[in-house]
Amino acid sequence: MQASSRAIVSSQQGPHQDLMRRVQRARDSEWQRPPAEHTRLAFAEAARWLEAQCRPLILDAGCGVGLSTRRLAERHPDHAVIGVDRSELRLSRDHGALPDNARLVRADLVDFWRLALAAGWRPARHYLLYPNPYPKSTQLKKRWHGHPVFPSLLALGGVLELRSNWAIYVEEFALGVEALLGVEGKIAAFTPGVTFMTPFERKYYESGQTLWRYRVDLAASLPNGEPAR
Repeated sequence: MQASSRAIVSSQQGPHQDLMRRVQRARDSEWQRPPAEHTRLAFAEAARWLEAQCRPLILDAGCGVGLSTRRLAERHPDHAVIGVDRSELRLSRDHGALPDNARLVRADLVDFWRLALAAGWRPARHYLLYPNPYPKSTQLKKRWHGHPVFPSLLALGGVLELRSNWAIYVEEFALGVEALLGVEGKIAAFTPGVTFMTPFERKYYESGQTLWRYRVDLAASLPNGEPAR
């Protein structure tokens, strides 16, 4: 093994007992906080770029150093790929030139999702690759499925793919999707190919940890069966 990463340790042995309450609370509440100005500006620039691309969108949410954005752009040359992360340091890491169909955006992901939804974006594909699991039982509200933005994230539609090295995180996310939209996805352990999507994927795999993947097609849950763009 070339990498060493500790497996996630948590007092949780299964989905959080408060999961459904938080998901339903997010569904029934209207979030009033206005998006941060820096994210508004970043979104406006990304929107202009996307319009000029004239291609279906792939959204790489929480892209970290942007390696996954590059990989996705290479695999899907007929799509426009936008990677979003809040860390300027991570985004500045040198992983080579971006393909012409890729763009990295420094922005608050919570606000970016809400702006994208308000602007009518409908990504064809939407990736959440190894988000921070926040494994302490007291941290449920920090996980994406326990956060108030969860309904907005799902309302964007498209084929959503979540990857994690913590099975409980993936199971909770899937339960949240089913509770809000009545849509069932597929959870499975998987082995990456020869090209890893992210540095975390490589580290977890080379440490001998099981990697989990959840895929769900949210397009059918859009109002009036609106197709993904």
